[in-house]
Amino acid sequence: MKYIIMADGKGTRWGDYKETPKHFIALQGEPLIKRTVRLLRDMTNEEIIITSHNPNYEFEGVRRHEPKNNTLEIDRFTTELISNECCFLYGDTYYTKGCLEQIVAYDTKTICFWGTDKSIIGIKVRDGDLFKYHINKVRNMYLEGRIDNCIGWQVYQSYVGIPIGNQIKIGTNFNLVTKDNFDINTPEDYMKLESMIKNESSSI
Repeated sequence: MKYIIMADGKGTRWGDYKETPKHFIALQGEPLIKRTVRLLRDMTNEEIIITSHNPNYEFEGVRRHEPKNNTLEIDRFTTELISNECCFLYGDTYYTKGCLEQIVAYDTKTICFWGTDKSIIGIKVRDGDLFKYHINKVRNMYLEGRIDNCIGWQVYQSYVGIPIGNQIKIGTNFNLVTKDNFDINTPEDYMKLESMIKNESSSI
């Protein structure tokens, strides 16, 4: 099982906040993406890959991969890395230790998703061809103008047979996680998470 941390997005909503890419924003003194790598490394000896065209994302304990295609948001699921043993994680997500432990330990037969009722934060794949099929199906539907978005939610909808669109509906093969697993898209998201972590620390 290889763990692929996706970090090749454009980050338009983040901008140049603190002159730092959001994946490297510090939480309790540790860059977000390095925290994810550290937690994973404590749980598994499997390969960890970060997808990015930025050489700064190459550091100890990981292999950086430059995706061949990064045109649409759905292309974050780097096709050439998909196999029967891969797990996609998000470089801009703050994962609790418990959540990552569950993802690493979980044994799915085909594809399984993790997330909240607002965000998908992890996808574990045991059938690479099936995953590629649904990615390509959603991508083509978007390019044909049949749907407005082509992100992880639409791939999930296609996989479980839910009508593909913008309405979020959770069915099978989806593990709900607590809301303290938090994806960071904007400076406001970061400040909210930072405040949440400080409040938790002060209550201990």
